[in-house]
Amino acid sequence: MELKDKDLVSVQETRNLLEQAKAASKELARMDQQQIDRIVKAISEAGAAHATELAKAASEETGFGIWQDKVIKNLFAAKVVYEAIKDEKTIGILHEDRERKTWDIGVPVGVIAGIVPSTNPTSTIIYKSMIALKGGNAIVFSPHPGAKNCILDAVRFVAEAAYQAGCPKGAISAISVPTMEATQELMRSDNTSLILATGGGAMVKSAYSSGTPAIGVGAGNGPAFIDKSADVKAAVRRILDSKTFDNGTICASEQSIIVEKSMEAKVLGELNAQGAYIMDPEQTKKLGNFILRANGTMNPKIVGKSCAEIARYAGLNGVPSQTKVLVGRETKVGAGAPYSREKLAPILGLFVEENVDGVLERSIEILHAEGAGHTFSMHADDDALVRKFALQIPASRFLVNTPGALGGIGATTNLFPALTLGCGAVGGSSSSNNIGPLDLINIKRVAFGTKELADIRGESGNMSGDGCSISPELVDSIVEKIMKELAS
Repeated sequence: MELKDKDLVSVQETRNLLEQAKAASKELARMDQQQIDRIVKAISEAGAAHATELAKAASEETGFGIWQDKVIKNLFAAKVVYEAIKDEKTIGILHEDRERKTWDIGVPVGVIAGIVPSTNPTSTIIYKSMIALKGGNAIVFSPHPGAKNCILDAVRFVAEAAYQAGCPKGAISAISVPTMEATQELMRSDNTSLILATGGGAMVKSAYSSGTPAIGVGAGNGPAFIDKSADVKAAVRRILDSKTFDNGTICASEQSIIVEKSMEAKVLGELNAQGAYIMDPEQTKKLGNFILRANGTMNPKIVGKSCAEIARYAGLNGVPSQTKVLVGRETKVGAGAPYSREKLAPILGLFVEENVDGVLERSIEILHAEGAGHTFSMHADDDALVRKFALQIPASRFLVNTPGALGGIGATTNLFPALTLGCGAVGGSSSSNNIGPLDLINIKRVAFGTKELADIRGESGNMSGDGCSISPELVDSIVEKIMKELAS
């Protein structure tokens, strides 16, 4: 039966969930680190126990990606993230500096609004639930409508496990009738303390304009530079491993390859040898027209699909059935250059530049056009060149000799393991971190007095420059003059 007044129902549901979450957050705020850690461990165990079931459900409902890879993402969220955060101190006194006489105290922010994308739905639930609760916060999720059922299943599993471990009811919940109106209510409510937004650019912009503090991450569009000092075979293998993992649905995955002219033949030969398909100009144009919709946004029909499916949808002929990645040459950057844009699918652009400086300029141009602050990949065995690029590339994650998708989230690197990747100010984000529990708490600082006013005046009197000292009397006269001016 069709639900009447769906928007009104969803808004009221959201308000109810927020009230319950607010009450739960007050209970959580009274818990100690041991109680919180017990809850987080239960969420981890539930996520791992249901990893396969949720992966299959997500793949079936969304039609995106490869369920076996989604199992890995669920286990990454449940186990790898847990191992990284389990011993973190987030509650109570985090640090005491006896010498400086200061304390740092962790304070939960309260209720977090968790925006969930359809590309990584169940792993996002496991991950965001753990880092929110680790900080002593409640969380209310807004599911992507295209992944609602698997998201609700994931929330049910982790919420029940958390409750059995002592978590108050209502601390983990999700809107069951997702609408834009409900999401706006969730983000703008006075009961919401912080928004943790993962999704498209429009959603992230909406989060930041809601009036509620937000951590939002939008599009990735990372180029991958293969330098002449690189092990080309290994570089191509890593890029293809990354781009085919879950059919390219991780936003840190490479979106284009950039090489010098002198490296073109060698890289193309290795791409062909490892199962990529270099499209001819006609195929490149035909697929390019399919990658973007008329409004300039990514066509959802390509998202998380295999090369065979994409070729069929776009009407491409002559593409081998076992093709791993489709590669299209590109020479421009921007709205009219589809291969320079983010493509959450096994599709790569190929840029060929005259020299290394041209590669650097093109990489910066691509990132500033889309994906600024997100991720950049470089394959090289030249530390000086890596340093030169790292100092200039506008990316928060600069990855060297590793698959972009897995390196960016911290699976194949020692970056903090996370599924929300901040883009920093250059990318319109409030953080450049791989987001973890410490990003979801406030730090209260206790400071004991170490000086008196007389001490400060004495220090001022002892200051001298070119033989002159400032007397306490002069300081008093200056202060008195300023106060009179302010009073008038």
